[in-house]
Order: sequence, then structure tokens, then C-alpha cells
Amino acid sequence: MLRDADEGLTRQEIVERTRLTDYAVKCLLEASLSIGTVLIDEETEKYTLSKTGWFLLTDKATRVNLDFNHDVNYLGWFRLEESLLNGKPEGLKHFGPWPTIYEGLSSLPEQVQKSWFAFDHFYSDSAFPQALEIIFREHRTRSLYDVGGNTGKWALQCVEFDKDVEVTVLDLPQQIKLMQQNIADKPGAERIRGCGINLLQKDAVFPQHEGGLDAIWMSQFLDCFSMPEIVSILKRTKAIMTPDTRLYIMETLWDRQRFEPAAMCLTLTSLYFTALANGNSKMYNTADLQQCICAAGLEIEKIYDGLGQGHSIVEIKDKE
Repeated sequence: MLRDADEGLTRQEIVERTRLTDYAVKCLLEASLSIGTVLIDEETEKYTLSKTGWFLLTDKATRVNLDFNHDVNYLGWFRLEESLLNGKPEGLKHFGPWPTIYEGLSSLPEQVQKSWFAFDHFYSDSAFPQALEIIFREHRTRSLYDVGGNTGKWALQCVEFDKDVEVTVLDLPQQIKLMQQNIADKPGAERIRGCGINLLQKDAVFPQHEGGLDAIWMSQFLDCFSMPEIVSILKRTKAIMTPDTRLYIMETLWDRQRFEPAAMCLTLTSLYFTALANGNSKMYNTADLQQCICAAGLEIEKIYDGLGQGHSIVEIKDKE
């Protein structure tokens, strides 16, 4: 209401428009003044929206982050200390009995799912246009594994961008069902396949690709695992790579951000992984990721920075 009132509003005008009591409006305005979301003109006694308040209402990143914290994290974070001590996502018990949030993703309440996917997609979607150029313009890619493909959003963009590519989405079986529902009847869906796999199981191997695989894509995926688990996944990835296969890992590495607030958002997102997602992963920096890559017998060929909302793409090849 204040956003749309160019000249501002007095407290009485706010009471009349909102039909709240004067007491309720006083409480809200005084709190808002203290945190800087509204301003008051002492002469006219009119309240206006501050720049901070405007961003809270209109900036998409701010809205996505707030909704994610409110709907997904807030109650689970009551058990943050317990999660840190036990190495398990104790806050997830608020939603269900699953060992990680990923097994329960399709069963979460609708609003929680909405905020979770909005958060996930907001950060990845902003980098997709540049990522497509890297994968398809800089390298000849006709076969691609999308590991942890969620709803199939990236896979759909791949088949739309390149009419010859075939994509296999690898994810948990329940997530593959959601992906197949989501891509049904959409252009290029006939070139997208699904493969149900739980990569937390150490004996879960990647399917071999006949004729060799051009590219393997992991977007905001490895941050869902602990460092030993990442090494295990990357070793199994290496097993299906040829000298021509390129592995692309897209992550928001907190040490490669242009601005300090972005790094702050990322390091605090680690606490979501602690209390709700899995209890043992985090938002990694370059040194952490490089350590895992080397331990798996792979090597970094190139790093692309500054994609979308602070993403980097790490291009990897087999050492041997």
C-alpha cells in the first residue's frame, strides 16, 4: 500500500485503508521504522516506503530467499544445534521421516515445494543461457547426462537449443516420475530419457552410453553431498568418461563471488543443508571442490566465472 502511495500516508489513513486497529498499525509502523523498511516525514507525519522496503517487495532474489527461509528452513532451524552435533538433518523431522530432503521432496507440502523449487530454479535459471553456449557452442555435444536433473528444466532447454542432442536425466526414481510428468508433450521431450538412481548408494553406477558420452552436467548438485560422497560420485563419473567426455560442474562457489553479500548468502545457505537437506553438505569453495576432483582422478581444464547469479562452471576431463 505504501509502495503505491507516492505522497505517503498518515497513520490514520493507513488505519482506514487496512481496517486494522490503531494499535496494530502503530506496532507495525514502529517496527518498520526501526528496521528501516519505512520512513516518516516529521512535518507531515506521512509514512513512505524506504529503498530497503522497496527491495523487499520487488527484488526477485530477495523474495526467493525470504520465501525459502520462511517456508523451508524456519522451523527446521530450531534444531540446528542438534543437527550440527549429530551430523544429521534433525530439522527435517518437522516435515517427515526421510533421511534427506530429496527423498521427501515430492511429498512436501505444496507451498514448501513451491518455495524450494523457486529458490533452486532462480539461481540456476539465470546462468542457463550462458551455460548452453559453453556446452554446445564451444564443444560438440550430442549426448549429455543431466545428473540430478530435478524437473527436467535444463534438459528441455538443451533439446530446444540443439536439435540433435539426446539427454538422459539421472535422479532419484520418485524425481524421475515428476520429471517425466513435467516434460510430457513439450518440444523435444522425445529426446529426453530418465534413469532412476540413488547416488548415495556407493554401488549405484552410471549407465554406460553406447558410442561414448560427450558431456555430463551437474548443476547445483554436488553441494547436496559431503566431500567423501562427492569423491565417490566423481570416481563413478570417471568410470564412464572417455578422453573426449567433458564433465561440467556448475556451482555458486562462495569464494568466487563479486560481492560480499553474495558470499554471505551462500555461506548461510550451508545451514539449510545442515538442518534440513542432509546434515553433512554445504556451499563449497574452489579449494574444497578441487580437492574432491583431484581425489577422484580427474583434473580441471577450465573455470568459467560470472554466470547468472554468481555461478561458475568448472570444466573437467579425465587425467588418463
